[in-house]
Amino acid sequence: MGLTVERRGSARTLVLSGRLDAASVARLWSEVVREAAAARRRALILDLAGISSWDAAGTALLLAAERAHGGSVELQGASVEVAEALARLRQAPRPAPAHTDTLGWLYRGLAAIPGGIAFIGEAAVAAVRLPRRARLFRVADVLRHADEGGVRGLPLALLLGFLIGLILAFQSLVPMRRFGADIYVANLGAIGLLRELGPLLAAVILAGRTGSAFAAEIGTMKVNQEIDALITLDLDPMTFLVLPRLAASLLVMPALTVVLELAGLVGMAVVLMSSGIPFAAISHQVTAWVAPADAIGGLAKAMVFGLVVAGIGCASGLSTGVGPRAVGQSATAAVVGGIVATILLDGLFAVVFYKLGW
Repeated sequence: MGLTVERRGSARTLVLSGRLDAASVARLWSEVVREAAAARRRALILDLAGISSWDAAGTALLLAAERAHGGSVELQGASVEVAEALARLRQAPRPAPAHTDTLGWLYRGLAAIPGGIAFIGEAAVAAVRLPRRARLFRVADVLRHADEGGVRGLPLALLLGFLIGLILAFQSLVPMRRFGADIYVANLGAIGLLRELGPLLAAVILAGRTGSAFAAEIGTMKVNQEIDALITLDLDPMTFLVLPRLAASLLVMPALTVVLELAGLVGMAVVLMSSGIPFAAISHQVTAWVAPADAIGGLAKAMVFGLVVAGIGCASGLSTGVGPRAVGQSATAAVVGGIVATILLDGLFAVVFYKLGW
């Protein structure tokens, strides 16, 4: 393919000749786009009279030249087929711009707000209509999701809780020992686990294991058009797919949190007992300083975290696009969104509990 740049009056003319196909456009792509961009303030003419053959790659080059110019482009000597192919390509949806700057995550988060609000509204309406659509809500699905998200997540919760309790006690014991306050490490570890770390880490486990699984399952159904089939059969996807997952997460989060907290207390006790503090003193400090409100508040936060993580996972699955990477992107968005939302909610709960005097 050859390129000649001419000036015809005030217009810049790009004369293309030869083959306009995938084997030849790559060589002159950058030059054509650069010349088209240089004619932004003048009229641009694409002379195609010398084109002997073309394919989709050649049409894409013409469209790239148009967009680089930014204005109207006149085609001269183009066949009817080339003009029609270019017109169809103009109507194709343009991919969303990739935001690679530091504020890209903020843009994507703000762009997801309307969809999140719509999802919450649809889920609330489905919950209100549940008594009339009880046949669509299968208890077996709730138990299956509870088993996958809760029972199978218990070993990870035990391991993570034990390690967190052990690390928290060890790191707190070193500075507290300087002031002779070794025994108060039990107070610090117990309150921290019950009020903050227990619910937060359980939510992270749920987001990593279950939230991503929800997004992948529903996303695969979306790609395979199974959700469209449910709608065709008058089966509400929110009631059939989303509500069982929300209910399962709501049920398993308190259990995961309690298991993680107990494992954390055991890890803390192991460190303190190895440092010479008797178990009776540790248990006395924990029972004397931990109030029922600490445990109740932690479990309440855990239930809210479970709903949010499951909701974000389901919403990510329902918003899955097309293509081989769509399901993976939905699963990633579910994990990241669940963890970020959990941390933000934890900060909000901290402010609310402080104002309430808890």
